[in-house]
Amino acid sequence: MQHLIVKGDPGIRKDAVIDYDGEEQVCFSIQRQGDYHGPDEVQLWCTIGTPDERERFEKRRYVQHWLDVDAVDADALNVVKARG
Repeated sequence: MQHLIVKGDPGIRKDAVIDYDGEEQVCFSIQRQGDYHGPDEVQLWCTIGTPDERERFEKRRYVQHWLDVDAVDADALNVVKARG
């Protein structure tokens, strides 16, 4: 499980499936940042993980501040399924 900051909006929403770092990841949660007072384009702050990590996410069996953080442009993100 990790955090992913997407610069721009590729049209994904909660439970979307993306191909990131060579494997399919599920977007467990998405927070939209920058609509009003943020940067020039919106950013999506996502918590992503493999499908078998869903129970761990739902029961909060992780420390949010210890997750790795990566950033990617929306154009470079491969969307498998845009919505859950």
